[in-house]
Amino acid sequence: MADATSLATVKVLSLELKALQKEPVEGFQVSLPDDSNFFEWNIIVFGAPKTLYEGGYFKAHMSFPNNYPYAPPTFRFCTRMWHPNIYETGDVCISILHPPINDPQSGELPSERWNPTQTVRTILLSVISLLNEPNTFSPANVDASVMYRKWRDSKGKDDEYVKIIKKQVSKSQQEAERDGIKIPLTMEEYCIKSKPKPPEDEYNDFLDDYADELDSDNSDDEDDLVADSQDSGNEES
Repeated sequence: MADATSLATVKVLSLELKALQKEPVEGFQVSLPDDSNFFEWNIIVFGAPKTLYEGGYFKAHMSFPNNYPYAPPTFRFCTRMWHPNIYETGDVCISILHPPINDPQSGELPSERWNPTQTVRTILLSVISLLNEPNTFSPANVDASVMYRKWRDSKGKDDEYVKIIKKQVSKSQQEAERDGIKIPLTMEEYCIKSKPKPPEDEYNDFLDDYADELDSDNSDDEDDLVADSQDSGNEES
C-alpha cells in the first residue's frame, strides 16, 4: 500500500484534475497518459492569438513529486521551443516552479518561489504569461535571450527571433494535423472552454470513485492507529 503522503497527494491531484475538467484554463488541455497514475500529466498548449505563438500546438508534460503540493512539479515541453526561459531539454525555468528555499544568489525572493497554495491552474497561467513576456535577467537559453532582446530593442527590425518562432509554430501545426487536433485561431475559439477527453461525465465519475477509495483507505488507516493506541494503553504490566 502507498504511504499516507502519496495517498494525500493523489487525492489533491485528482481534485485538481477534476476542477480543470470542469473549468479548463484557456489555451490548455490536460489529461493523464495513464489513468492509474496521477503523478504524470500530459499538457497541450495552444498559442494565443495576436502573439508570436499564434496558431501553435505545443505538447508538454508535468511530473509531480510524492509530497506535492509541498514541493513543486516539473513542467517540460516535449515540442522543441526556442525561448529565453526554456532549456534545450524543454524544462521551463520559472520562479513559481523553484523549491521554496532562500537562495540570495538566484535573485529571486522567497515569495516568488513555490508554495503549497499554488496549483496546476496557477502554473499554467504562469507558463502562458512567460511565453509572451520572457524574463531575460536569468535566462535558461542565453542565445534565445540575446536574440529576443535584439528583436525587442530594435522594435522588430531584427526579426531573427520571430523567424525561429514562426518555423516552430508551422512545424507544430503539421503535428496537430497528424494528431487530428483543431487549433484555435481566433480569440473566440481560443477562449472557448474546450473539454479534454475522455468525456467529462464518465471521467468525473472515475475521479469521484477514486477520491472515495482514498477516503476509505485513509479512514481504515486511522481506525488501525486508534486500535493500536487503545491496545497499547490497555496492556497490563
